[in-house]
Amino acid sequence: MSENLPAALHWRTLLITAALGLTIYVLRRGNGSKSAQGRARQAGLVKYFLPKDIYFHLSARVDIWLWIVERCLRPFWFVGLLVSVGPWVEKGLIAALTAGFGATPGLSPNYGWMLLYSLLVLLFYDFFFYTIHYCMHKVPTFWAVHKVHHSAEVLTPLTRTREHFIAGPVWATGAALGYAIPGAIFAYLFNAALNQATLFGVGVFAFVFGLTGNFRHYHIALHYPRWLCFWLQSPAMHHTHHSYLTKHWDTNLGAVTSIFDRVVGTLYIPEKDEYTPWGLGPESQAEYRTFAQNTFAPFKDWYAMWVRKRSPLLVPDETEDDEFTQA
Repeated sequence: MSENLPAALHWRTLLITAALGLTIYVLRRGNGSKSAQGRARQAGLVKYFLPKDIYFHLSARVDIWLWIVERCLRPFWFVGLLVSVGPWVEKGLIAALTAGFGATPGLSPNYGWMLLYSLLVLLFYDFFFYTIHYCMHKVPTFWAVHKVHHSAEVLTPLTRTREHFIAGPVWATGAALGYAIPGAIFAYLFNAALNQATLFGVGVFAFVFGLTGNFRHYHIALHYPRWLCFWLQSPAMHHTHHSYLTKHWDTNLGAVTSIFDRVVGTLYIPEKDEYTPWGLGPESQAEYRTFAQNTFAPFKDWYAMWVRKRSPLLVPDETEDDEFTQA
């Protein structure tokens, strides 16, 4: 049963989330959680962790149905992409390195190399995640799909998996490339696969991210020190990423690090308890409120794009065009 649950709902993850949430509750004396409108508020312990306006919201129920559909379809694209694309890329890159630089140097592995390998896996994964995410926001065809994720009007741990089923293969391909490329480089250098450095049996950087990963889609704002936000994405930075305010559009697109956001200029570090109204905004939210609307919306958007392209005499609706640029 547990293997069918999303990672955000595994009991270990929930325990870590609860422990960190309780710490924030104590340190901030009941402050730090947000309402369904994205406004910070003071609350008692039960309302702080399980507010009714969030967990009984229609958006939270839609999260569940979208996850069920994605989970049913995952075996089809998971086997075809993550399992096949990764090994294919890895074998091809090893062959290219051998052809270009000769036989493997056969280096001897140690913990330092394992730590470096873990860091490169993180950076490659984050690079491909950022690139795909950037395109999801900037290219109207892709935004039509990713808009489903941003139609969430409240944030819960399950919002982490709120995606249109078309998006699954895209993210899986990016992950496959992120793991395969550094895997191939180190397999060539060491003439064998190299394990990542671990903490408690989990990759060291994956473990560090996992400590606060649930808070990216959680109504409790977890901030990092400002200097650290220039290197790592804090969960509070993802709160602004989901906001429909203009100043928050298309910001904080990285998965773990802030490096690529800094390079491209999409970094936004929020103030403590900054107002972050979630969703698509009043102009288009009504079209993305139910499960059926979110399921069929990308196809409707694509059809509208096709009609406009086929009918150049039609004057584009500026409101619709603006929709595609929102994050």
